[in-house]
Amino acid sequence: MSAQVEPVLVLACGALAREIQQLKLINGWEHLKIKCLEADLHNRPERIPERIRADIQRYRPKYSQIFVAYADCGTGGLLDKVLAEENIERLPGAHCYATFAGQQPFAELAEAELGSFYLTDFLARHFERLVIKGMQLDKHPELLPLYFNHYKRLVYLAQTSNPDLLAKAQAAAEFLHLEFKLVPTGYGELATELARIAQR
Repeated sequence: MSAQVEPVLVLACGALAREIQQLKLINGWEHLKIKCLEADLHNRPERIPERIRADIQRYRPKYSQIFVAYADCGTGGLLDKVLAEENIERLPGAHCYATFAGQQPFAELAEAELGSFYLTDFLARHFERLVIKGMQLDKHPELLPLYFNHYKRLVYLAQTSNPDLLAKAQAAAEFLHLEFKLVPTGYGELATELARIAQR
């Protein structure tokens, strides 16, 4: 009879929910419990650290292991300050783009063209809601050149090979008047970091 595996709580960005659930299913990580914060927090990154702290403190009595599936995500180091105080680890890197692509490959992508706008599967799927409507470009198309004047290309970091998402990403590039580049990444460091946590 095998020993019972200690449950691990993953406090995750809602933008990573589908990918984390898929990795859990593929790998049979039944002991990983996932609690997702709303993806729209990315629009207010200053709120992320204290939301994470509140959840850590709420769930700590129940879970001896907690992992935060966020990168820095625009918090300017404030998330790391909270996590250091709470003695909790997070995903590496500045944001989920680097987590999927890998830190060095993403740095090379960014260096090759600083004016790159990035999409993941999540952002390709929800481009209309988060970008077009979220930035009110549907009501005020005149804002498009103001917001995207310094961008040259759209880079789609694809976690899956999905023709529908590829078409959405290409349509997003066309809408923004940007060159299109596809970079298949798979689940990248999200997979390796979760595997490390799951196998402790």
